[in-house]
Amino acid sequence: MDLTPKNDFEKYHAHIYFAEDSADQAHQLCLDAWTACHVALGRFHRKPVGPHPVWSCQLSFDKDEFDRIVPWLDEHRGELSVLVHPLTGDVIAEHTTDARWLGEPVELNVEVFDALKK
Repeated sequence: MDLTPKNDFEKYHAHIYFAEDSADQAHQLCLDAWTACHVALGRFHRKPVGPHPVWSCQLSFDKDEFDRIVPWLDEHRGELSVLVHPLTGDVIAEHTTDARWLGEPVELNVEVFDALKK
C-alpha cells in the first residue's frame, strides 16, 4: 500500500509525533509550519490523545494548502513521523484506510473508535 499523502479530499489534519527528547524539535516545526503556511495550530499534547499513542501536535489545513504544507513538512520534519489524514466524517477510515505518512508509520490506537462501530 502506498502511504504517500495525496490531495484527494477537502480538509486535512497532520499530526506530528514526538517524544520527550524531540519535543523542542516538534514544537519548533509546528510553530514554523503555522508561520510559513496557512495552517491552524492545535494543542501540543505531552500525552497520548485519542488514537494517537504518543505525544503529538495537530495542524489543520485544506486542499488548497495541501500541496504546499505536506512537502514542507516532509522537508523539515527530520526524523519525526507525521500522520496526514483527511477529515471526511468517517473517523475510522480517516485514521486507517485513508491515513498516510511522512516518515515511519506509528500504529494507532483505533480501538478508541470501537463505540462508533456499534
